[in-house]
Amino acid sequence: MDKIIEKKVGENIRRLREQNKMTQDLLAAKMQLLGCEITRSAVAKIEVGQRHLYPDEIILIKKILGVSYEDIFSV
Repeated sequence: MDKIIEKKVGENIRRLREQNKMTQDLLAAKMQLLGCEITRSAVAKIEVGQRHLYPDEIILIKKILGVSYEDIFSV
């Protein structure tokens, strides 16, 4: 994925998470409960565009935050 796009997607995830009044720790914990091996640090890196997102992570983020793929991927 292009670095500019990764950064924008990360910003979208951070904004959506904050709109849901959720911390990075809580998002990571909810993802872990659903079977995703992710840490708070990894969530932080995703949000600043320093780490790639895997398809299963995208699906879980969408589900946990109750948002659409368009919300996540809008640039």
